[in-house]
Amino acid sequence: MNSTTARQRDIIGVETRFGPDDLAALNARFASGDAEAVLRAVLVEQVTGRAALVSSFGAESAVLLHLASRIDKDVPVLFVDTGKHFAETLAYRDRLVEHLGLTNLQILSPDSDDLARRDDSGLRWSYDPDGCCEMRKVIPLSRALGSFDASITGRKAFQSVTRTDLPVFEPDQMDMAGRLKVNPLIGWSKEDIEAWLVLHALPRHPLVDQGYPSIGCSPCTGKVTPGDDPRSGRWRGWDKVECGIHAIRTDSTNNEQDLPPGFEPVF
Repeated sequence: MNSTTARQRDIIGVETRFGPDDLAALNARFASGDAEAVLRAVLVEQVTGRAALVSSFGAESAVLLHLASRIDKDVPVLFVDTGKHFAETLAYRDRLVEHLGLTNLQILSPDSDDLARRDDSGLRWSYDPDGCCEMRKVIPLSRALGSFDASITGRKAFQSVTRTDLPVFEPDQMDMAGRLKVNPLIGWSKEDIEAWLVLHALPRHPLVDQGYPSIGCSPCTGKVTPGDDPRSGRWRGWDKVECGIHAIRTDSTNNEQDLPPGFEPVF
């Protein structure tokens, strides 16, 4: 039996997307948590079908992008330009892409007509952050992922309590389209991330040294006190911990609501 035949037996039947048995088999195969082995299986062997890497080009994004670039510099890298990013993030994105030699960056944008209809002031983030994330991030990404079978994320268990028990392979419930979500770094510690950044002299996001360990859109990202949950600066004051691309969509995240009763904008 040659190696090609052996690999084919490991490949999931992507024509029917993924069921519980598929997930169990993949998570059992990669129980050791070897991130490079996971990425090689996904990008080269295509065990999950056609995959794209989704990156925010945030505080720790360089590690996953570097690992992927060592395997396939033409990996599709999807970045959602919400129109609300820090200028530093956009500059860092371009610097990191050039540094790693990535050749397939795909910049996604929200629909201009949708923004005009639902957020003509550009201030929806201040009274409906779920709705803002939905139109500016979730919908554009969901549309772009329509031609892929899986997405690769940079989530780590240490980032927040909502990510502690995530597996390497899980169903993507963002839009219920039947894709898989792959989390190669889920078992990495903060020390592992830092060691990799140092070992490979990777460029750092300039806002990290200013007190931003987790970086999203500028209106909804604040500084974090040392020792606090790294994501505690995101959507401060709201009962919200994810933008929506890593959560099950509900009717409340796709509404046409106006200002809530008694609302006072936060500027």
